[in-house]
Amino acid sequence: MSKSICVYAGSNLGTDPEYAKKAAKLGEIIARKGWRLVYGGSSIGLMGVIADRVLSLGGKVIGVMPRGMILGEMAHAGLTELLEVDGMHARKEKMNELADGFIALPGGIGTFDELFEILCWAQIGLHHKPIGLLNADGYFDPLISLIQHSIDHQFADQSNLNLLTVSSDPELLLKKMENYVPPKLGNKWRQLSKGTLEHK
Repeated sequence: MSKSICVYAGSNLGTDPEYAKKAAKLGEIIARKGWRLVYGGSSIGLMGVIADRVLSLGGKVIGVMPRGMILGEMAHAGLTELLEVDGMHARKEKMNELADGFIALPGGIGTFDELFEILCWAQIGLHHKPIGLLNADGYFDPLISLIQHSIDHQFADQSNLNLLTVSSDPELLLKKMENYVPPKLGNKWRQLSKGTLEHK
């Protein structure tokens, strides 16, 4: 993995102080390594926490935000660079373009949207970059269980879980991501496993 990490995170702080603590620790490690943070550009919530920590240690932070959302999302005024794009899809594409790996911190529907899109892109081979979950206080346990549920019901392959690198410890998570090797994925389409449709 190279030198640029895209972080998806909530624009709120959440109920558990551990979320902000782990976000700040992740920002500290990113800055210490001399890596660049790419994120959604907000000054509030966990997004603001990690950006502030990287910047306070002299690190570089690039925010990516759709035009028209700059005021509503409280764009961070102290970023190394703030990129304005045409919409939400363009935002995700630009962050993907700039990043060498992705980490999801606790967040809401927007964070899940970003995470699942980049996970889907990995599943179908559009990229081979590491995707991490900073599982602070077990926040992502239900999400991992949901993916396993889809596997159990044969809507996804067991190998898809190997696309995710998971840890509650920021330093260990980044170490595991640096050593990431894209997994060999099973066949996504069970009915086409033998080259022809298998009707039940």
